[in-house]
Amino acid sequence: MILAAGRGERLKPLTDTTPKPLIEVGGKPLIVRHLERLAAAGFEEVVINLAWLGEQIARHLGRGEAFGLDIRYSQEPPGALETAGGIVQALSMLGDAPFLAVSADVLTDYPFERALEIDITDPAHLVLVDNPPHHPSGDFSLDAGRVRAGGAQRLTYSGIAVFDPVLFAGLSPGRRALRPVLEEAIAEGRVGGERYSGIWADIGTPERLAEAQQSVADDD
Repeated sequence: MILAAGRGERLKPLTDTTPKPLIEVGGKPLIVRHLERLAAAGFEEVVINLAWLGEQIARHLGRGEAFGLDIRYSQEPPGALETAGGIVQALSMLGDAPFLAVSADVLTDYPFERALEIDITDPAHLVLVDNPPHHPSGDFSLDAGRVRAGGAQRLTYSGIAVFDPVLFAGLSPGRRALRPVLEEAIAEGRVGGERYSGIWADIGTPERLAEAQQSVADDD
């Protein structure tokens, strides 16, 4: 599931007319970068949630034929449902098996094929990264493959995770943030994770977008 329903408030006025997932980095929309790499990793089916300017995303991507994927869309009401609420609404499309969830607004080279190899015994497996300058305090810590709420060496949640649908079972439909859901599972000792040290950037502001553009240009 690609999480693509956000408004992108901090990227206004760019996102007044362009949904954040279609913002280009290095001449290619962020969400297209994800789809190409998901297909190359062996994924076949993708669910994308939509809200703000979602019709542009659906029109640009179609049913996924250009990527060799089967894309389905989960339409959300104006204002969107936040991450957990969006996943709850899309559960009927996601099936009963664990699924990869990826935020549309991150630039990363995380090997998505790794998600197919994870032997998930917990309802959640989070990919954590070193804290970026704009989020120095991090989110969670990692202890021998277990995600903890405390700890001295905190890391940042990357927006990439493998979830078992059981994590969201029983949650009522509607607007719901992901963090409280994760914190409850972490408190119960039911969240695993890994640290990823490769390319990762959260394209959340014009400054970070410019940095990502420069990074991609330097790599080329």
